[in-house]
Amino acid sequence: IIDLHFVRMTVVTIILFHASLSPAVILPTIWRYLQTLGAAPYFLGLGLSAFSLSGLLSGPLFGHWSDKTHATKKIILFANLFEIVGNFMYFMGYSKWLLISSRLVAGVGTGAGSSIFGFMGRCTAHEDRSTVFASVMACRQIGLMIGPVLNLFLRLCDFKLGPFVVNKYTAPGLFMCFMWTLLQLVVVFMFWDLPPREELVGAGAEETGTEETGTVEEGAVGGAGAGAEGFLREEVVVLFTAHFVILFNQTALETVVTPLTQQYFNFGELENSIIYCVCSVEVITGFLFVHWLCRRTTERVVLAVGLILCHISCVWCLIFLANPQGDNFRTVLAEFIIGVFLQISGLPFVAVAQVCLFSKITSLKSQGLSQGVRRSVGGLATILGPLWGGGLTGHMYIMLGLMMALLALFAVSSLSLVK
Repeated sequence: IIDLHFVRMTVVTIILFHASLSPAVILPTIWRYLQTLGAAPYFLGLGLSAFSLSGLLSGPLFGHWSDKTHATKKIILFANLFEIVGNFMYFMGYSKWLLISSRLVAGVGTGAGSSIFGFMGRCTAHEDRSTVFASVMACRQIGLMIGPVLNLFLRLCDFKLGPFVVNKYTAPGLFMCFMWTLLQLVVVFMFWDLPPREELVGAGAEETGTEETGTVEEGAVGGAGAGAEGFLREEVVVLFTAHFVILFNQTALETVVTPLTQQYFNFGELENSIIYCVCSVEVITGFLFVHWLCRRTTERVVLAVGLILCHISCVWCLIFLANPQGDNFRTVLAEFIIGVFLQISGLPFVAVAQVCLFSKITSLKSQGLSQGVRRSVGGLATILGPLWGGGLTGHMYIMLGLMMALLALFAVSSLSLVK
């Protein structure tokens, strides 16, 4: 007997894997790619932000569509078309503006993530949600690890495909276009929408558990997310703040990594790919640890641990990354590696805690829209983060100073979650 729930969650994991693989394959080489097209440094921020902008706008729309129809399969298939077209445009790469446009088109497809997380919220039991989300998000990070590894092979491409040149800069777009096309077939033949009876059972269980526990999750039935006023509840605003701050800081740092490695160490595509690969291994390990930790403590404790790690990393970067203290290559490289390691270490804790808490305090009937709004807040952060980081590569104290200020704001606002 085939376990349909297991098959659905497997396909969901594969989709999220592709969603993380796409930017991971492109990120190590996009800076050099733009340079070959005569782009100014700020185009790096534009390219990364364009991807997030379209996802920010499409997320709530796909989420609302999912809540109204529960046609998750159709939404995924439709969204994937944008990924296919966008990555092919990236492969063509005639000009820097076409490159920016390609990321804008591909970003529309990421909006399906709100439907997927809404689907997960509807089909997972309340008590299992933290561990399920941690597991899926860990698998999602595998894409971030494999992407840079694939670049080690894609950089060897040097041939022509009709009128198009396939080289280490254009090959990632062609490869991801092919991968998204294969994913369409997987979704067509291996994914099924959740039957209404299962959704009703899940809703009933949520309501029963809510009435019995009487905890903050009482908003899960008709509370936050039921209307515009639901998104203004204090605990919801705190989780929005957490999502924004962490993604803003992460993307700002990601944007300056390649220029800094080029400036300090003269690293190329190979070295940058190795850096991103190692970072992905760290993130996956972190998510697996959070998966274990969620079975033994609450999401609030996990959130607090992540917040402490983020503060430590930001202080280190202010001291050692903004103005390297070492007087030789090895010392400066060690300072850089420790700063990046600390910055990434807090990500899994905050990411899992905030998405699980958010799914529990928002309405089960509007999980798609609620997750869409949450992802739009994150999309805004991933737009502003690269723009902030890319524009202030030469002014690291200003860049990192704002990151520290945002973390302090998050720390103060999060006190409401531990009352």
